[in-house]
Amino acid sequence: MKPTSDYYAVLGVRRDASEADIKKAYRKLAMEYHPDRNNGDKAAEERFKQITQAYEVLRDSEKRSLYDRYGEAGPRGGGAGEGFGFSHFDLSEALNIFMRDFGGLGGFDAFFGGGERTRRDRHRGQDLKVTLKLTLDEIATGAAKTVRVRTLERCTACGGAGAQPGTRATSCGTCGGSGEVRRAARSMFGQFVSVSPCPSCAGEGTVVLHPCPKCGGDGRVRSEKTMQIDVPAGVADHHYLTMRGQGVPGPRNGPPGDLIAVLEIAEDPRFERHGDDILHDLPISFSQAALGAEVEVPTPYGNTTLKVQPGTQTGMVYRIRGKGLPKVGEGGRGDLHVRVHVWTPTKLTSEQRALFHELAKIETSPPTEERIGKKFWEQLRQALGR
Repeated sequence: MKPTSDYYAVLGVRRDASEADIKKAYRKLAMEYHPDRNNGDKAAEERFKQITQAYEVLRDSEKRSLYDRYGEAGPRGGGAGEGFGFSHFDLSEALNIFMRDFGGLGGFDAFFGGGERTRRDRHRGQDLKVTLKLTLDEIATGAAKTVRVRTLERCTACGGAGAQPGTRATSCGTCGGSGEVRRAARSMFGQFVSVSPCPSCAGEGTVVLHPCPKCGGDGRVRSEKTMQIDVPAGVADHHYLTMRGQGVPGPRNGPPGDLIAVLEIAEDPRFERHGDDILHDLPISFSQAALGAEVEVPTPYGNTTLKVQPGTQTGMVYRIRGKGLPKVGEGGRGDLHVRVHVWTPTKLTSEQRALFHELAKIETSPPTEERIGKKFWEQLRQALGR
């Protein structure tokens, strides 16, 4: 299988998957591709390393946040060390991670257990979704955007616990505070243990006998708040940024959801975007095309001077290196391509008409070689990176 740097696709989970979903998806794939189950098959071994690396990034909230913002280069540059990059991920490292979290191929209980973490995952708060409207100039430099959102916040009266001040939640008598009920069953393959949320406390592990009057026992109250979102330079339209833990807090001190900012970039009449490169159409006069000229062209960073060569034809494309958009997570910028159009005036003064008549007497006929047309399309494809 060809390696991919889309860790979510590697594990087959959604980008808003919970930690429990990621762990479940990884375990299923790891059990399938574990080297001990594939008789040393190299393809299975590579796949095992690939899914383990994806899991190791996505299970860690800090590494996952960097990955969501900057892609595979995020964890690599954000303190994850040199081990991030499939070619550097060692099989022994992958096996150690699997053993650490699941105790080997027989570690069923390591997956189904973990009461406190599983319970908290079930009571995770909702994600907040906002749309950020951006200009191309903001994309070129990065921007700090401020949004105001309606959300919930921890109840200050009960500290988010949901219990009336002076009281506290009590441990559930049915599950003993684990939030889970286990049932054992025997089969011809041995004993299996099924785990399900406790019906008495809905999997929370505690019961609030005296709810807080301010929040009604939920541990949260309605609020509005202003948030700043830092948009890195070079992002694309309809991409989104994920701010881990900045969403709605979970009930009764449950973990918060995420803030997801969908990016909406307005069209810029000056440019046509093609990835990190941008294209600008420049009209010039007959005399500028024939004699050459220095003209100003816009860039996302201010105007710059372009030297138009004598004999420039319509469709000729000039490249100005480093004046495109930043490359996210890589450093450097794309290029600005300037496509020239020789402008034909629609109205002439009598003096201009006389000069053109004089020119017509001495000018040569334009070339008719097929190569002229081919050259235009080659330059256009080069400008668009095709």
